Amino acid sequence: MRLTLVLAAVLCLPLIGFAADAKAGKTVYDAKCKNCHGATGAANPAIEKMMKVEIKNLSSSDVQGMSDAELKKVITAGKGKMPAMKTVTGSSLDEVVAYVRTLKK
Repeated sequence: MRLTLVLAAVLCLPLIGFAADAKAGKTVYDAKCKNCHGATGAANPAIEKMMKVEIKNLSSSDVQGMSDAELKKVITAGKGKMPAMKTVTGSSLDEVVAYVRTLKK
């Protein structure tokens, strides 16, 4: 029984304390995403007008309904006129997704 508890604790370690850091994600977001997506996740109207595109509000149910994997794909591969953010990788990518989740309405 004691061995089972130890094994369970060890197996859970990756889940404890290693969650993506939304605060760090905001820093990456501010540097890489904010220009187009705005400070609050609501699109920058000047960019929308210039690019002749509607940028989804990141707090919308459409965006928030996407899985983390789907969000990561959009960030890294781009979508429509949104360019791929190839420099956002690894833990930074997880952190940006964690930050985007904080924008949920």
